[in-house]
Amino acid sequence: MQETLKKPGFIFIILSFAFLSKAQQINCTFLPPQFTIHFGAGNIHDVNSDDVYSYRRVSNYCPSDGYYSFASYTSECFNDDWHTIYQDHTPGDGDGNMLLVNAGRAGAVFLKMPVTGLKSNTIYELGLWLMNLCRPTKKCGYTLLPDLNIRLETPEGKVVANIVTGEIPRLDDPRWTQHRALFTTPAAASTLMLVMMDKNPSGCGNDFALDDITFRECVKQITQVTPKKTPTTTKPSNTSTSKKPVTSKPAPKKVTTLPQKKEQVPVVIKPKTDTISKANSIVKTNQKIATSTPLILKTRENALVRRIETEASEVKIELYDNGEIDGDTISIYHNNALIRSHMRLSHRPISVSIGVNPEQPHHEIVMVAENLGSIPPNTSVMIITTASKRYEVLISSSEQKNAKVVFDLKK
Repeated sequence: MQETLKKPGFIFIILSFAFLSKAQQINCTFLPPQFTIHFGAGNIHDVNSDDVYSYRRVSNYCPSDGYYSFASYTSECFNDDWHTIYQDHTPGDGDGNMLLVNAGRAGAVFLKMPVTGLKSNTIYELGLWLMNLCRPTKKCGYTLLPDLNIRLETPEGKVVANIVTGEIPRLDDPRWTQHRALFTTPAAASTLMLVMMDKNPSGCGNDFALDDITFRECVKQITQVTPKKTPTTTKPSNTSTSKKPVTSKPAPKKVTTLPQKKEQVPVVIKPKTDTISKANSIVKTNQKIATSTPLILKTRENALVRRIETEASEVKIELYDNGEIDGDTISIYHNNALIRSHMRLSHRPISVSIGVNPEQPHHEIVMVAENLGSIPPNTSVMIITTASKRYEVLISSSEQKNAKVVFDLKK
């Protein structure tokens, strides 16, 4: 009887995989992630926007059934039934968090958070990394496995992207695997909702880690077309049959050349390295001001806090929480492009570097408050270091007003 019940589910998984594989066959060059959700470091503000009902957050690295936590490691959890993991997925990050989930009620949502800043009518890849935390064991009479459904939805509940992971197996060694799906953003929705649920109930084996949720824009490649060149035809001149050398100047050869089509200049897009940055890493960027302004910059006042003129140099910008660390999170836009999303302000800097030079003489950095922490408004200290000066700027932003700092090349 059990064999009969398992077959439809198995066929469904195979068909789902075939559908997703076919759907992702697209001629794309992926840009570096527009932003990455990596759960920060330390005691972060909860990313869940709503009460997820069947799950509750704890602060330890071994959450029990129906609980989740943000932790940088695990250690001998549940009598060593879990793998001991010394760091999260992000390469080179020793104390960054991952999301640890110990399954609760079947079909219950364990993560629900808004996603903002994506371009409309644009193809993106949603990607994330998962790991089954449990070792293979014979302790359980029947081993349950994580089986996740991950959706990206409009505010009205329409599914834009969908990932069905299938059952994530236990392995002898801890191993991260990536799951991906392509989707096209709606024309109107400025905010999407990322919703994740586990289809299996709590029990022995249904425990997993999640990290580095990325959104990469897909740029369609333009195939290079080289027009065929028409061969040049030449009419031979009359040659003498006499054995004597010709002393007179031969008549010029008449050359007939067919007109050639104008050669099409191909657009070549070089793929970029997929890098994932943390809160204290440095992003070097030289972006021109985007033609389309993000909605959050249109609907809020962008108050100019400071204008700085500097000689050509690399300018380093560091943002810290001002005063008590109370859970303030911000997003950062550079020349209308999102370069940092939902970053938690703390005693560790959020660092960005820009190049002010004749090719890129004007830069606008806008800080957007994603929440106001426990002590409104959202306040921070910006430390700016140029080639010859150091500036300290107090930043305050709210749900009605962004904070803008402008850099111009000194004339």
